[in-house]
Amino acid sequence: MTQGFPLSHADAAWLHMEEPASLMMINGLFLFDKPVDPERFRATIRARLLSHNRFRMRATEPKGLGMPRWEPVELDLEHHIALETLPEPGDDETLLQRVSELMSEPLDRERPLWQLHLVHNYRGGTALIARLHHAIADGIALMKVLLNLTDSDPAAPWPEEAPTPVAEELDVDSNETGGPMQQVIRRTHQFLQESRELLVRPKPLLELARKQIGAATAMGKLLLLEPDPQTPFKGALGIRKKAAVSDPVTVDEVKQLAKATGATINDVLMAVLTGSLRHYLMEHGHPVDDLSIRVVVPVDLRSDGDSALGNRFGLVFLSLPMFLADPKERLLEVKRRMDSLKRSPEAGVVFGLLSAVGAVPAEIEKKVVDLFGSKATAVVTNVPGPRESLYLAGRPIRSLMFWVPQSGRLGMGVSILSYAGLIRVGVATDHGLIPDPERIVDQFHICLEELAGTVAEPA
Repeated sequence: MTQGFPLSHADAAWLHMEEPASLMMINGLFLFDKPVDPERFRATIRARLLSHNRFRMRATEPKGLGMPRWEPVELDLEHHIALETLPEPGDDETLLQRVSELMSEPLDRERPLWQLHLVHNYRGGTALIARLHHAIADGIALMKVLLNLTDSDPAAPWPEEAPTPVAEELDVDSNETGGPMQQVIRRTHQFLQESRELLVRPKPLLELARKQIGAATAMGKLLLLEPDPQTPFKGALGIRKKAAVSDPVTVDEVKQLAKATGATINDVLMAVLTGSLRHYLMEHGHPVDDLSIRVVVPVDLRSDGDSALGNRFGLVFLSLPMFLADPKERLLEVKRRMDSLKRSPEAGVVFGLLSAVGAVPAEIEKKVVDLFGSKATAVVTNVPGPRESLYLAGRPIRSLMFWVPQSGRLGMGVSILSYAGLIRVGVATDHGLIPDPERIVDQFHICLEELAGTVAEPA
């Protein structure tokens, strides 16, 4: 049987961050117009998903000091692949209700931290709801894992089961052994080696100093950020969650708006989301004059070609100008703020912080998470998906979506995903704070049309 290994500090941070009211699961949704064969689906999972060690292992906590570990267990595939039938009328609303229920149910910590729900009777076809714990990997890595289940050819043969799981690629800190003192000694030795290198080749010293000063400045700014304003989006979280997803918009439509305004696609999407949140607050009687709210935006820190599982991303705090009513002015201001963040080392600093808190007692980690959670209102992530249509178990995938977890007092997670030339927006909320997230995704389309109309107006 495969040997166990420690979680990286960043992975441990996401494991410990979980609470009953904030489950650290990434939830995915695949939609098929035709029924998916369960046996072929199981064969695909055996061959492709179980080739990754972490999907055969459970996360165990040490009895004393030390890091949690991934330990192999006997896998019961019947538990991890649940076959369900959606109640009548089997429409989008019924499906999203089921997604919302599953968002509120924790994964079994005695088993590997994932579960797939193959749901039949969805509009004559099948829906696949995937629940994957953030400790396994971040959204970018998990999206790659899920897409590895797919084929570009509808006539692709049944996959053959991999004889052994692939070797686990470990993060540097997850490969550390020994107690805290041994790790301090190891890092001190590394520091001395780097110091000798600087004596022999002093040129990197200036670059190192510049990076260290920039990181220290970014950390100082983060610590000094005031708590985000109180709005209906923030508050004490409850167990019950609510999922919503938008109708699609075309990538070409967004790309044309970006080109016409000198912005990026991401700038346009963030500006339109800002308008959606502004309208929601106004509908619920919350003043927006002089109001900006911060969202936490994940930034992928992987190098090209890095396909290892685990969490390798930082976070930046983007302030969204709720006070701007004009769609074009709003876009230009969001672009200005986004450009400023791109020049900041903030993402790397927060990744370092997450890695650090993953190695401290859970009580301290919770205080750090709560501190930084108070400085934002929501999590927003944008993932570019496949440009071409894909197939899973021989069936074409009509639509892809995912939802991100929240922590602390963040009542909302927004996910933006492109697939086969279409963009969809998913919103996951705390039901007690935001019981109607469908209003936010409805406003997304309205605000996109408003921006297009403003851009088309003659100067």
